[in-house]
Amino acid sequence: MTTGGYTAAAPTLKRALSAFSSEPTPPYKAVRWLSLASTAAIRLWDDESWDVLSARHVQLARDVGALGVLPVALSQRAGVHLHQGDFAAAASAVEEARAIAEATGSELPPYASVALAAFRGRHFETSELIEASAGESARWGRGVGPILLQWANAVSFNALGEFESALVAAQRVSEDPLHTELVFSLWAAVELIEAAARSRGAWQAASALDRLSDSARASGSDWALGIEAYARAMLSKGDTAERLYREALDRLARTRVRVPLARAHLVYGEWLRGQNRRVDAREQLRTAHQMLSVMGAAGFAERAARELRAAGERVRKSSTVAPARLTAREAQIGQLAGDGLSNPQIAAQLFMSPRTVEYHLHKVFTKLDISSRSQLPGVLANH
Repeated sequence: MTTGGYTAAAPTLKRALSAFSSEPTPPYKAVRWLSLASTAAIRLWDDESWDVLSARHVQLARDVGALGVLPVALSQRAGVHLHQGDFAAAASAVEEARAIAEATGSELPPYASVALAAFRGRHFETSELIEASAGESARWGRGVGPILLQWANAVSFNALGEFESALVAAQRVSEDPLHTELVFSLWAAVELIEAAARSRGAWQAASALDRLSDSARASGSDWALGIEAYARAMLSKGDTAERLYREALDRLARTRVRVPLARAHLVYGEWLRGQNRRVDAREQLRTAHQMLSVMGAAGFAERAARELRAAGERVRKSSTVAPARLTAREAQIGQLAGDGLSNPQIAAQLFMSPRTVEYHLHKVFTKLDISSRSQLPGVLANH
């Protein structure tokens, strides 16, 4: 793939995935190799293999007690849940991975946490996690880190409808010398195309669309071809655009990845409203809003709601999600932070690392919907 591109690599990768799926592998070998197999599934846009292999990796790591491997397997499993729209399962996998890494004294980059925050529409949390992760990326190695962080940044801005900022973040991926070799560069290409199409910078999307098309043709999966269709639709006009949007919906509906399907409904609805087809637009936007709201993709759901209102429909705020409650540990850390203690001081008092304190505070801020420590005393008094 590195030397010859997707077309040259796809047949060999497909044979490898077939072998992992059908041939018996000794557990001690499989537990070491399944991470690479899952990564190959992502490169091939093979959502079914990604789901099966990542689930097997987690179970096998549990069965053989491979605590050094399990956090990595759980993080990859979180990515599957995230794309399937099961954010609760993704959050559970992230939490377990973090707890195991902390208990075993190992370090786990919070990449899955960053992606989850971005898709949940928690821009403050996403930005804070990206800033903290970027500062420590040297210890984790160059590799995938910077590209994943900028991809998540682009997702977060696209969710908000801040397309100029999303375009800048996605362009940083294409400027990275490793971008053509890594999985997240293609996901960032999708974000770049959406941001460019919505910010009147479509001319900047040509190279990203070429790379996306190469990988989609090499893959041949409905996930790949559906993503390519809706990316190409955003850069097209008239009947061609509509045909491509409908193709994207048809293909993505046959996959396990529900977030791209919901986003395809969203961008199709936005396009229809731009064509003054308000009745048709509302149908697509309602579907997008319902799907994204149920998932917990608050940023994209609100973007759909804004479009629905612009198309002439009243949108009630969802009341189905109960206010999040703080755990006992979160409440304790929040109280100490509200009393003016720094993260190192809290860590020393509670016998934990400053990074663990920081992680719990991010969760406190998110659950309480606040953005600074100064807000803690008043909010906690009423919680």
